[in-house]
Amino acid sequence: MKRLLITGASGGLGSVCRERLPHMADILRLSARKDIGPAAAHEEIVPCDLSDREAVEKLVEGCDGIIHMGGQPNEAPWEVVRNSNIDGMFNLYEAARIHGVKRIFYASSNHAIGFYEQDQKLDANSPPKPDSLYGVSKVFGEALSSMYYDKFGIETARVRIGSSFPEADNHRMLSTWFSYDDLILLIERVFAVSRLGCPIIYGVSDNDCSWWDNSEVGYIGWKPKDNSEQFREALDKKSSPPEKDDVNAKYQGGGMTAFDYHNRWHS
Repeated sequence: MKRLLITGASGGLGSVCRERLPHMADILRLSARKDIGPAAAHEEIVPCDLSDREAVEKLVEGCDGIIHMGGQPNEAPWEVVRNSNIDGMFNLYEAARIHGVKRIFYASSNHAIGFYEQDQKLDANSPPKPDSLYGVSKVFGEALSSMYYDKFGIETARVRIGSSFPEADNHRMLSTWFSYDDLILLIERVFAVSRLGCPIIYGVSDNDCSWWDNSEVGYIGWKPKDNSEQFREALDKKSSPPEKDDVNAKYQGGGMTAFDYHNRWHS
């Protein structure tokens, strides 16, 4: 690609993409609401609020592909979630349509399916079961990208990211951990494969105790290499697994299922 846009470039995963994906395009266009420092020789920095439709249209102009890591990254009052993850998502896809961008990596979330119990195995056909307003916004993004694929041919990898951190730091994350190496491998395949379509992909490493089945997207050629079992012994020494009636042992979304936003922001 000549120019690859990374939204949310100041965030955890956006920063990883900035550091590790220069080989994918002549120019990385980096966008965030926060300051992300000076641009390197191969970078363009374009601050942008996703809720600003005109600004997003200018942001997307001239780009060949988009890695969409931007938006509200966790639970928040509805107005915040709506501005970034609902209006912002629409603005991004409208800009992609206008400027002819045909492939997007969309960072959805495991919180789109967080109210499934942990003894349930999910695949690409499992309906959403969001655990939060944040999760609802990610389901909206999945639906919106599906419509833009069917109507306008914009291909999107809708990636329900688990827990992407340097290591698994609690027992639930033994099932949801997604290494940075496996994330980068997935992004590379999303933009390399000749036919992508609009698949649901679970962003998870090759963990022994994963709840998610990616067999239906084997055609993209992505094979995660890491396994969270390397962290189990240290976790067991640090703490005991949660009790079976704890939400972190019952629901795939863990603590988000018990987060009471009504009392937090509307009491």
